[in-house]
Amino acid sequence: MKLYPLQFKPILKERIWGGTKLKTHLNKPITTDITGESWEISVVENEVSIVANGFLKGRSLNDIIHEFPEAILGTKVFAQFGTQFPLLFKYLDAREDLSIQVHPNDELAMKRHNTFGKTEMWYVMQADANSKLIVGFKEKSTPEDYLKSVYKKTLLDILDIKKVKQGDVFFLETGTIHAIGSGIVIAEIQQTSDITYRIYDFDRVDAAGNKRELHVDLSVEAINYKTVDAQKNYTTVENSSNEVVNCKYFTTNFIPLDGAITVYKHGDSFTVYMCVDGSFELNVNDEKYTYTKGDTVLLPAFLSDFQLIGNASILEIYIS
Repeated sequence: MKLYPLQFKPILKERIWGGTKLKTHLNKPITTDITGESWEISVVENEVSIVANGFLKGRSLNDIIHEFPEAILGTKVFAQFGTQFPLLFKYLDAREDLSIQVHPNDELAMKRHNTFGKTEMWYVMQADANSKLIVGFKEKSTPEDYLKSVYKKTLLDILDIKKVKQGDVFFLETGTIHAIGSGIVIAEIQQTSDITYRIYDFDRVDAAGNKRELHVDLSVEAINYKTVDAQKNYTTVENSSNEVVNCKYFTTNFIPLDGAITVYKHGDSFTVYMCVDGSFELNVNDEKYTYTKGDTVLLPAFLSDFQLIGNASILEIYIS
């Protein structure tokens, strides 16, 4: 059987802070006006992606990885993770501010939850005027000062708030206190984990009048109290893979495609392309596949030689 570029059915998530831009901007089949997330590729427990195209259509990502482990994951990824797909890919629409939160590192997440930590990166696809993100502290803090600010409801006073625009990238190592502000659509790449410690939720209530659970005590040990330099600067050379993030969990490149490029891989890792603007065609094994803004495609590691053709902004993700 010939493997091919794989797309998956989006796993759509209603969120108290969600909106409708996943439909209006990214053409996702949402059915409510509070849809906050589209999980594009996932093996999170009970949220495993289902193939949407080709002869593997209808099968789960876990199933096909078990059948073709090295061909899909790559030799290096399989050696490191076995048949566990190590990353989670999402699009997010923040109609309102997300909660202020933090993610534990691998060691703490494994000890408490028997799962990976949650290192992640954000690519800003769209931002309304004056949209903002929170990333870390303004100045070095302490657990004592942090807790005092939480209980006095002055947490925002000690956090680093940044205005953002389309194309901005933030790399959030575990322990970085953070929040996505209202009016922003984001492409998110992260470790396979759904562990979040919610610290402050602006005293919001759901339709039933209930506040969401907070995890202030759990967060104390997870937080990095130093300042961080989370925003990433990167080049935008046309028809080239411009490195944006390179960490032990993933590498992300930005490709401003205008024309055609040929890509050669070595079989050691799968590659994921997220189309964050425009549209492009993927030519592989004499077959053509077309993608547009909001599409995500997984190229099995077995596919080592292919072409990208079109006019698009593309995130290229793999494990190096």
